Amino acid sequence: MKQIFAQPKEAVAAFVAQRVASEGFGDYTAIGLAEDGQMLAGVIYNNFTRASLCMHVAAVEGKRWLTRDYLRACFEYPFNQLAVRTVIGLVPKKNKQARKFDEKLGFHLTGCVPDGMPADDVLVYTMTRRQCRWLEKRN
Repeated sequence: MKQIFAQPKEAVAAFVAQRVASEGFGDYTAIGLAEDGQMLAGVIYNNFTRASLCMHVAAVEGKRWLTRDYLRACFEYPFNQLAVRTVIGLVPKKNKQARKFDEKLGFHLTGCVPDGMPADDVLVYTMTRRQCRWLEKRN
């Protein structure tokens, strides 16, 4: 059975950092997904400004980890608990798989930072609360 968890956040950060080649996230929060004690996916949130935050996603190969419940939890945290207006994803321009994934989730390409990484440009993807289709519909 798949389990969504927020603690220990260090386990999620280590999992995500290894897959996105990051040396750290500064002040962050995290939501992980595991099955039978094995990490399947992790989301790190950082650079919180009250109006926005950055979201970093990493997962095991394949799509077996992706569930609606996990996606809902990953977007309810920034939009409902923190009440941010915009979630930001920073993606290396050469990472076509991550770009396609973000676009399928509903993120929109809004900018480019030339040479934003040591060997690549960084594309800026954003999603507003209104654009997010993963939130529970409330009457």
